[in-house]
Amino acid sequence: MADISAIFFILLIIGVAFPAMLTAWWLLFPSLVTRAQNRVEKTPMRAFWMGLAIVVAVAIPVVILLALPFGPAKFIGWILLAAALAISSIGSAGIAAHLGARLASQGNFSALSGFVRGSVILELAAFFPVLGWFFIFPLMLIMAFGATAFALLNWKPREKTVRAPEPIPTQA
Repeated sequence: MADISAIFFILLIIGVAFPAMLTAWWLLFPSLVTRAQNRVEKTPMRAFWMGLAIVVAVAIPVVILLALPFGPAKFIGWILLAAALAISSIGSAGIAAHLGARLASQGNFSALSGFVRGSVILELAAFFPVLGWFFIFPLMLIMAFGATAFALLNWKPREKTVRAPEPIPTQA
């Protein structure tokens, strides 16, 4: 019975801590999270492909370091993995900000309330059995890596320019 209680309370603590961490990122680094949010809103596929490249680039050294039979190498591998996931939470905050902005436009919420609701929705979608574990969470994580990279590099999406149609020549 104690094991079940321990697992329940660990999941409860994680469930409360994730939206709190994303809100802390949003409050501490608003411009960084806004850049990630803009990238997710305007070019989600570019964020996905950039994230996929970063996940592959980080996964290769992590797997190699964790496979080595040398304690300090394993330690460095775990530190690298933890640091990569911690930094990718900036992109997760951008995704939550995007969801929160869409929620705020639908209802009468403040920006903070919309953001917290967006982060809770993001978390609950990832916790949904099977569909969330194997589809939503990996896609969200890859997109978060890409949005974080674009936000840290300060690469903003190009604004689409609308050209005025050329006048049709008339015969005189």
